[in-house]
Amino acid sequence: MDRLLTMRVFQAVADEGGFSAAARRLELSVSTVTRLVADLEQYLGVRLLQRTTRHVALTDAGEVYLQRVRGILDEVEEAFGMAQAQTGNLSGAVRILVSPVFAEHLLAPLLLAFRARHPKIVLDVFVDALREAREAEAMARDYDILLMGARQGYDANVVARPLVTTDGVLCASAAYLEAHGVPRQPQDLAQHHCLMRRTSDGRSGVARLYLPQEPLVDPVDVAVVSAFTVNHTGTLLRATLEGAGISALPLSLVAEHLADGRLQRVLAPWITGRFTLYAVLPSRKFMPARVRAFLDFLSEYTQGPQG
Repeated sequence: MDRLLTMRVFQAVADEGGFSAAARRLELSVSTVTRLVADLEQYLGVRLLQRTTRHVALTDAGEVYLQRVRGILDEVEEAFGMAQAQTGNLSGAVRILVSPVFAEHLLAPLLLAFRARHPKIVLDVFVDALREAREAEAMARDYDILLMGARQGYDANVVARPLVTTDGVLCASAAYLEAHGVPRQPQDLAQHHCLMRRTSDGRSGVARLYLPQEPLVDPVDVAVVSAFTVNHTGTLLRATLEGAGISALPLSLVAEHLADGRLQRVLAPWITGRFTLYAVLPSRKFMPARVRAFLDFLSEYTQGPQG
């Protein structure tokens, strides 16, 4: 029995919450994953997982064993990474959890350049509409890197490297502004079609604006009628481009549309907040060389003209 393989399979089943999901992650058949876990339990003489038709849960023995397995596999990964780093021939997968907007507008454009530099590293990307920073933090341990945005003042409970900071700006299409007029002061937003991103604090009917300074203070709140509320930034951008109304979007996201005239900024210099893109890392002492290579590339990329 390949003990390292059975440990990796067991860890994947525990992390993914099932045999099928673990099989997809490891690119093995479900029957192989099931057999390897059964072989491991037989070898140890103890049941590690409680199985039902819909769910897999760790037993008390499984919880204890998983903690030790994580440490052992991290040590193996560290030894492998240190040897690989000496050759400069990095390979393997980097598991990344990211929101849809960062997946489309950050990861997809950098893939070609990263592959040119590290052709044997595979980016294994999981796209999820993350809602809150704390929720995202709780998911980070199952991935090598979590990419998430947070407002100014975010106090991380995890290891988080800031990559790039951008302002939220109000913008609209030229067609919308021609049809409905250009707002001249924040209070004018109450007379416009406002496209809002759904937030957890219940301010979907309020536009909060700041003058750009450090730190952001003395916000101006304007009660608005939301013509459209959505929890997906990409959809919000598309609706704005189509002339549906005025929205608040990250400047780094809309810069190209402002440059080519598809969107126009309104109420400058007012901003709707300051946001930072973070790379959140699992709280473990060792970072594999391939993960460090991607993180360094990402830092370089986001601080260049693309960011």
